[in-house]
Amino acid sequence: MSSPRRDEIVEAAYEYVLAKGLAGISLRPVAAAIGSSTGVLRFLFGTKDELVRVVLARARRDELDILAGIPAGDIAEVARALWAWLSAPEHRRLLALWVECYAASLQDPTGPWGDFAGQTVTDWLGVLAGAQPVDQRRTVAGAAERTAVLAILRGAMLDLLATGDVRRTTRAVEAAVSI
Repeated sequence: MSSPRRDEIVEAAYEYVLAKGLAGISLRPVAAAIGSSTGVLRFLFGTKDELVRVVLARARRDELDILAGIPAGDIAEVARALWAWLSAPEHRRLLALWVECYAASLQDPTGPWGDFAGQTVTDWLGVLAGAQPVDQRRTVAGAAERTAVLAILRGAMLDLLATGDVRRTTRAVEAAVSI
């Protein structure tokens, strides 16, 4: 059930989660921060877990929009474009939320984050597959190449989030995709 008010609350809750994360989230602080009430949140979403699911679906839409906007090219060019987006300072809050949800999905796949990690891997591998020649996509070597590039991007992103060292992590990504 979608309505302008519900959509407005989802956007506000998404902004709240981007700023505060999901750890220990409860309806009362979310409601207060977004100018609503726990009663309204319960009416619209039923439970805290459902609100989290809806907010994560909103985050996934951002992720899919990002991936859809990556220009075509070979796998190295696509990896560079993905890294340019991942390493931009304005995306740190979204990436920190992504890491939190990814980890939560691995620890509790029955929670509101469900298969967040698995879906993310599938989404990103799909973009990388699109950058490979058609005959290579269906090979074991093609799958290994995509997996390696994704692992490099993910590892460099985690390192960047931990250290803030854009120069070093960018050099690492460049060295890896130039092989």
